[in-house]
Amino acid sequence: MVDSQPSGGVLKTRGYRGRLAPSPTGFLHLGHAQTFWIAAERARQARGDLVLRIENIDRARSRREFVDAIIEDLRWLGIAWNEGPVLQSERMELYRAAFEKLRSEGRLYQCSCSRKEILLAAPHAEDDEAVYPGLCRSKKLSGAHNWRFRVSDGEEISFVDGAFGEQRFVAGRDIGDFVVWTREGMPSYQLAAVVDDAEMGITEVVRGADLLMSTGRQLLLYRALGWAAPAFYHCHLVKNSEGARLAKRADALSLRALRQQGLTPEDVRGRFTPPPGPGSA
Repeated sequence: MVDSQPSGGVLKTRGYRGRLAPSPTGFLHLGHAQTFWIAAERARQARGDLVLRIENIDRARSRREFVDAIIEDLRWLGIAWNEGPVLQSERMELYRAAFEKLRSEGRLYQCSCSRKEILLAAPHAEDDEAVYPGLCRSKKLSGAHNWRFRVSDGEEISFVDGAFGEQRFVAGRDIGDFVVWTREGMPSYQLAAVVDDAEMGITEVVRGADLLMSTGRQLLLYRALGWAAPAFYHCHLVKNSEGARLAKRADALSLRALRQQGLTPEDVRGRFTPPPGPGSA
């Protein structure tokens, strides 16, 4: 069984350390604002530190103008941070070192499967991501391919979320082998987030409820790398009038658009969904 520990990571820290981790692939919307406000409030209430980390390793979609917009929008909303902004694009050596450790210990294998092949062969987990069926586990490949983390089928992953209570997943059923390094030579979100949160000594990760399953994957990486995991707090998602969660293409609910409509930071915060109660997932 893998359990999260409500303590720091690679670095020894004193007190609470939280983080804001936006991706500069579009303008922040109401959902981002809610999550980042909750993160800032939890850090403030704990009299802790808050780190701003820009997750810009998606080279195809990240834009410098969105970095500037993120900083401007967060400040307008009334959010302050103690450290950063830290750019993931400047931390590649850390990700590479973690990848090499996992590879040298035989925890990874190369995968040549296309997205279409996986979708045709795989069942879907609760977060609607295909559970990889292990098509390349026994193949010997060379060249530029994705690298997957091999999960131990049947292993239980559990953690107590600060908002949704106890969460349990089973490797091989809910969580399949997942990508940690891409054929383009870049770390996946799962690996980069674990390395950053551990190296920065983050004690609590606050993010959206759509990433609950990602937490299960990341706990497997913490264990494989020999690092203590932080605590987790997943926020309810803000949804549109049709009941779908917001995407960055939802320009009408971007902070930029809401500001142009004359809304104040107080007006925006008044639209937030109340925090969930434990066990409500």
